[in-house]
Amino acid sequence: MQDMGVRVLFEGANGVRLLKGLWTALRISLLSMAFSFVLGTLLGCAMTLKNPVVKAAAKIYLEFIRIMPQLVLLFLAYFGMTKAFGIQLSGYASALIVFTMWGTAEMGDLVRGVLISIPKHQYLSGLALGLSPWRVYLHIIFPQSARRLIPLAINLSTRMIKTTSLVVLIGVVEVLKVGQQIIEANRYAAPSGALWVYGAVFLLYFIACYPISSLARLLENKWKG
Repeated sequence: MQDMGVRVLFEGANGVRLLKGLWTALRISLLSMAFSFVLGTLLGCAMTLKNPVVKAAAKIYLEFIRIMPQLVLLFLAYFGMTKAFGIQLSGYASALIVFTMWGTAEMGDLVRGVLISIPKHQYLSGLALGLSPWRVYLHIIFPQSARRLIPLAINLSTRMIKTTSLVVLIGVVEVLKVGQQIIEANRYAAPSGALWVYGAVFLLYFIACYPISSLARLLENKWKG
């Protein structure tokens, strides 16, 4: 009977190694998302200001990050900084910086869109009631914005988790890299092992992302309208 190759997943500590690799990817994405939420909120608020200099700077940053592929940004951070400035960054640190920059831009645009979607009469009504501008934002604008923003931010986190697979190209040992190592080590003993290993990687990403996506849909439906 032909060896199906599935056994490579259960040999030694291969299964545990894949789980550790997934945790590395999740740690990068979760830390990046935490930083992005704070910085992106500030960026989004800045993009709604009437100051033309602030708005122009924020727009340039947003467009630069959106136009530049994440892989190019990773190479710039990991290889470019070393060559140009002699700054030695690990693959993990480079990934954290790049995904925070990307997440900040995406989150900033989400925050901007949510803030400008709140009807202007909500703000004016708060002022008419005698509330200060800060209290209007604290008690009226921000609560409504949060309900619209949270499902979008959760969806962004799933995109970030999936995009962390790119860090394999700068030497970070995450789940895809571990999978490649297992396949290479069993290339002759189990030639069909690649199908099962990559299938396991797919399943791990699905298990990580599907509950998050489901939560976003649940909150969006619950808060709709």
